[in-house]
Amino acid sequence: MLHLPSVILASSSPRRRQLLAQIGVQFTVVPPDADESQLPDESPQQMVQRLAQLKARAVAGQQPTGLVLGADTTVVLNNAVLGKPTDPSDAGRMLRNLSGKAHTVFTGWAIVDAATGAEVIGCGSADVTFRPLDDDEIEAYVATGSPLDKAGSYGIQDDLGAVFIERIEGDYYTVVGLPLAQVYCALRAIALQQSSLLR
Repeated sequence: MLHLPSVILASSSPRRRQLLAQIGVQFTVVPPDADESQLPDESPQQMVQRLAQLKARAVAGQQPTGLVLGADTTVVLNNAVLGKPTDPSDAGRMLRNLSGKAHTVFTGWAIVDAATGAEVIGCGSADVTFRPLDDDEIEAYVATGSPLDKAGSYGIQDDLGAVFIERIEGDYYTVVGLPLAQVYCALRAIALQQSSLLR
């Protein structure tokens, strides 16, 4: 099997660290300093790809060499972007809005070669349907503190947020925070290109 290149992960997300480790990618973490606000007239897909690119470029600018991976995830309900909640009451409000409804999750990603400036960019999406939630379920989940660092105020993979989900259509790993198949294929293509140059 082709050895995937190591990366510098421009993210402080523990979920993204777990996903890279899952597919055997060696990585170091350098959290980016980037303004994550949405621009006027920017679609959610454009926003997550731009922010992923912005994060990767910010970290790549500090490195002499290496592949830098940036990513950004957002939740969209009725054309409104739901980012990370500002506080527990905001998290509860988001979860009540998501209750019993379908929403879309987008995760943009970007790989930037610090030495050459070459970039590969992509975006994954998934439609997620919540079952109807009771207020006590929402309050108990918010009290754990887990929703406070997550877009849309829930996590699908490692906490109570998993039991809120009735159905998912699309890429599960996009909802976790990184479209693994897309990123793997991009890294594999880079590895193939590098190996052909060495021949």
